Amino acid sequence: MLWKGKGACMSKSIEKKKTNPVAGFFSAIGTFFKEFGEAVAGGDGAVKASLIVAGAGYLKRKQIIKGILVTLLEIAVILYTVMIGIPYIGKLHTLGTVERAMVYNPTTMKNEVNDYDNSLLILLFGVISLSFLVVAILLWMANVRNTYRLQKRAEAGKHVNTFKEDLNAMLNDKFHFTLLAFPVLGVIIFNVMPLVVMICIAFTNYDQNHMPPAQLFGWVGLANFKSLFQTSLTVTFGYTFWRILAWTLIWAVLATFTTYFGGIILALLINNKLTKFKKMWRTLFVASISVPQFVTLLLLRNFFANNGIANTFCANIGITGLFQKLGWISTNYIPFLTDPVWAKITIVVINIWVGIPYLMLIATGVLMNIPEELKESAKIDGANAFQIFKSITMPYMFFITGPYLVTQFTANINNFNVIYLLTQDVYTTTDQKLAASSGKEIDLLVTWLYRLTSEQYNYKMASVIGICVFIVCAVITLFAFNFLIKGDKEETFQ
Repeated sequence: MLWKGKGACMSKSIEKKKTNPVAGFFSAIGTFFKEFGEAVAGGDGAVKASLIVAGAGYLKRKQIIKGILVTLLEIAVILYTVMIGIPYIGKLHTLGTVERAMVYNPTTMKNEVNDYDNSLLILLFGVISLSFLVVAILLWMANVRNTYRLQKRAEAGKHVNTFKEDLNAMLNDKFHFTLLAFPVLGVIIFNVMPLVVMICIAFTNYDQNHMPPAQLFGWVGLANFKSLFQTSLTVTFGYTFWRILAWTLIWAVLATFTTYFGGIILALLINNKLTKFKKMWRTLFVASISVPQFVTLLLLRNFFANNGIANTFCANIGITGLFQKLGWISTNYIPFLTDPVWAKITIVVINIWVGIPYLMLIATGVLMNIPEELKESAKIDGANAFQIFKSITMPYMFFITGPYLVTQFTANINNFNVIYLLTQDVYTTTDQKLAASSGKEIDLLVTWLYRLTSEQYNYKMASVIGICVFIVCAVITLFAFNFLIKGDKEETFQ
């Protein structure tokens, strides 16, 4: 039970011994290479022949269709590698040497575009080809290992599956592998590969002065990372990075926890026994999020403009004059979105307004599922409403919504819409060092990254910043999820 005797206390979680996933991963890799070595050393002629002709081992074991398919796949890989892969891989070390130019063709007696190199295409297809080649080698090794396993089964007098039996197994007993194949492939193509290309661009000089196909760009090593972490009279990326990183983390904490606790409190108020017209209140808040967020943000941008409705209202009731007397503002309007401090406060408040209804809905569903016996037991032991909230309601909320909280924190680090839509064409930076690097006081790393690409075409520095964002999000996410899954917390609420 969560509540035991006088006062609140949490029952201890049952610690379960878990295998280290990192150690398990490397152990699996070691086993894979060990089995491949055993196959090469102990395999019969068919197994050794599969080192050259991939389907030889299957053909020997009467798996004709599988042998033909594997051999055709091998031929396709070889053709791709020779015709496409090698030409691009061969240029990866320079990313091209021939610039685009007009040359005279004596045959046509006209000036024509030469056979130039495109650095971006070389990088893209070179990375794809290298990745494809690595995967092909791993599949080749796996094929040799599998043919050796078939040999061992045949020598032991065990049944060797036919192609039809293997196909049935993939659709029945091993269907989970078949089902996962397409999502994994999608993640590799649409997530992993773009990430790898972005990482590679961070080590090049790809910017407005080196724009393919008109110009070439090349490798510069760690020069871009040095620029990001240093500040000089001409290089201000370091100055900009640390200030925007600090505000990004502060924003992520404020945006996440204000909406989280605000949503929980709102859900508790609506679901309270004393609250009347519960459905009406829920409907009103749900209606506030039925409007697309970008429409709401654009309307609020006009609402809080220097000559907007909010400033007109504040001036009419004397709030603007009061702030002037207190020394909080020096203008005849409140700079909700034009002053660094005021803009940050306004953005956080607006995010609370647009974010709380979502958490209210989630919290409502969770609160309805808290075991009533826990609350009743606490009341019998003399717990008041605050003690029940602190020792039962909130621990249960954290237990259920912990993964969502981590995900929301990461999403707020990359919250492009709120910052950009509220301040674009409205806020002008007063810090010239920030402006020199296309940054603003209210920028997050993601909006700064966007400005670098859309305004300065500085893809090299944008890629470096993208790597930093990825590292920050990955570290926080891994740490948080490791904390959430530590122990057997489910036992606590049983």
